[in-house]
Amino acid sequence: MAVQRWTDEMLDELASTVSDVKDGIDGLRDRVDGLTDSVDGLRDSVDGLRVTTQALLQLAAQSQQDMELMKQRQEENDQRFNILLEEVRYLIRGNQDN
Repeated sequence: MAVQRWTDEMLDELASTVSDVKDGIDGLRDRVDGLTDSVDGLRDSVDGLRVTTQALLQLAAQSQQDMELMKQRQEENDQRFNILLEEVRYLIRGNQDN
């Protein structure tokens, strides 16, 4: 087996390659950090949307309850009005007979 000696040129090329690989790794690390920041930002946005959605659902439920209550009150008022209207008609008919 022959022993091969490293020449200065080969060592320079190896050092250059190692430096390029290190730069590539540093670049990847920067990109991963950027992606991590983006994911954190998205997570915060999703959390904010979740809170907003929950609040909107609560408002919608409250509005629905309010509408049901108003509808019930309107029906009660309509019934009272109809009773009073019938009483007025009865009184008018009673006065017409006299």
